[in-house]
Amino acid sequence: KRKISKGFKYKKDSWLQNELEASFLFVETEDQIKANKQVKMDMESENPMDRLICGDVGFGKTEIAIRAAFKAIDNGRQVAFLVPTTILAFQHYKTFKKRFENFPISFDYLNRFRTNSDKSIILDKLKSGKLDLIVAGGHMSRVI
Repeated sequence: KRKISKGFKYKKDSWLQNELEASFLFVETEDQIKANKQVKMDMESENPMDRLICGDVGFGKTEIAIRAAFKAIDNGRQVAFLVPTTILAFQHYKTFKKRFENFPISFDYLNRFRTNSDKSIILDKLKSGKLDLIVAGGHMSRVI
């Protein structure tokens, strides 16, 4: 069923996508380059994406996810970046904040340390389309 289903077909990289990728401060590994190309091929196909990126800590999985999230946002989509823990949600939020600081992306994070008032405001912004991306961790992943 998955092979014959039609999904959202993303456009080729925009100049903004190229700018984001050029702003990466580290030298990419061969595996990162390969994974990035494969993810983009999947996204630019009309078939639903079916890919898992795995690797040890510190080998660039987050950067691959950042680029994929940016591509989705650049194509008019909202992104939910779900992580297993409360602390990881805040860490990834800070990473996104640094990577997206020069780009027109609106995003926030949800975890158990946010106040109920903040959570409500963030969820309203998400539902109304005012946020391009949400990073959610721990039990907050279930809310999204």
